[in-house]
Amino acid sequence: MTDRLDDFVAKVEGQLTNTDETTGKPVLIMLSGLPGAGKSYLARRLVEILPFVIIESDQVRKILFPQCDYTGEESHWVHRTCHALMAKLLRKGVRVIYDATNLYERHRELVYRLADSEGVKLITVKVVAPGEVASERLHRRHEEGGDGHDISDADQSVYQRMARNAEPIGRNYVVVDPGKDLDLAITKILRLIRT
Repeated sequence: MTDRLDDFVAKVEGQLTNTDETTGKPVLIMLSGLPGAGKSYLARRLVEILPFVIIESDQVRKILFPQCDYTGEESHWVHRTCHALMAKLLRKGVRVIYDATNLYERHRELVYRLADSEGVKLITVKVVAPGEVASERLHRRHEEGGDGHDISDADQSVYQRMARNAEPIGRNYVVVDPGKDLDLAITKILRLIRT
């Protein structure tokens, strides 16, 4: 790693919880979905059941770039930091959830390779919500401050742009709509972790 990347990883790692909760069989869960789909909610629900570290790209961006402007270089460092931190935690035996939109296969491919190179199980979860539900969540997030956990800056225009450009997932994945039978979906994910 470069000095800058090392510094970024250390800065973000210092803000995380559950980093000492290790297992002999770490797993990486990659969430994929549009803004407002419920990715962060699903991640928090999973952490209530099993110890995971959530690497949330929005949180990493705010830690590294408090006055974020979403430039290409900024995004490069955010995702490079996320990947380096995930690799470090997985090597320690920590279960990791990668909470980011992950809408482009070229970005997901980096995560596939990371899981393969670390020899850990990767579970890809496509988080979906009807457009009107996601729209309401985005509106509430910006007008009312959301639920107190949501730090994303995405709005309806970001949602529309991302929806137009999202690419199909190239590997096996589980589909979850957090507004429907979430307990059943969580049971399915837990079964995948344990097999």
